[in-house]
Amino acid sequence: MNQPRKLPPLSALRAFEAAARHLSFQKAAEELAVTPTAVSHQIRLLEQTLGLPLFERHVRRVSLTAAGAHLYPVLREGLDNFAHAIAELYPQSRRKAVTVTATTLFTARRLIPALGQFQQAWPQFELRLYASDDAVDLAGGAADIAVRYGSGPFPGLVSEPLCRERFGVVCSPSLRLRQPADLREQTLIHSEWRRKDVQPDWARWCALAGITDIDVEAGLRFTDESHTIQAAIAGHGVAITSLIHVEDELSRGVLVHPFGPVLDGHAYHLVATQDNMACEDVQAVRDWLRAVTSG
Repeated sequence: MNQPRKLPPLSALRAFEAAARHLSFQKAAEELAVTPTAVSHQIRLLEQTLGLPLFERHVRRVSLTAAGAHLYPVLREGLDNFAHAIAELYPQSRRKAVTVTATTLFTARRLIPALGQFQQAWPQFELRLYASDDAVDLAGGAADIAVRYGSGPFPGLVSEPLCRERFGVVCSPSLRLRQPADLREQTLIHSEWRRKDVQPDWARWCALAGITDIDVEAGLRFTDESHTIQAAIAGHGVAITSLIHVEDELSRGVLVHPFGPVLDGHAYHLVATQDNMACEDVQAVRDWLRAVTSG
């Protein structure tokens, strides 16, 4: 017969793991919603059970002993596995909808047009879109899965690349552009991004194209890239914009991409917490996002 496990009380183990992670009885108490005295009592109980000190007590701080440092990573991994297993057992009905967050432009250009594909493939799941140009707190539950643009990394989250952004010259076919030299007679349209470090602009494009006799600061300016696209469609000038976000207009001939070069951007990443990524409904959204960005 299997022998029963000889383990200390779970409450004492949880108190030790939280205190070891924070190296603070106060912060452990806040996490566990108990008093610092209760945390100290549980850890004393654990130390008495093991017959070993787990912390060295200093003035206003604590540090792990050799025994504490040996126990902590094993206990942390065990509690993490415990939490992941419990999360996988939650019925999907507890979540009314899967919330996916992405930038305003990505949501409008890539996600909203593809909503029908999701509803047709996964009618059992409800999808909610949360458009935001600020990073949404996934760990705090504001959204279940995100599409983020950048180089990463994304600490504490599981991520995978979806596609890489590419930026190019686009305009109305009515402008009849054939070669870069034609830009000298055209109005340049600019998008002003909040993050200048990832912004494609005319200065970068002209340097790559080897063009030196164009005023790269002149022209129309918009703070919203969707307005930049609309201005180009209306024939108000020539824009550098995401080729991913104007695929529909290019395929319909509303816009043309008359010539290169193309500026490489960062990648779009699919991002979620490890617990959420293991859920069936979030996995369905992940598969949908892969399909949305594969074209």
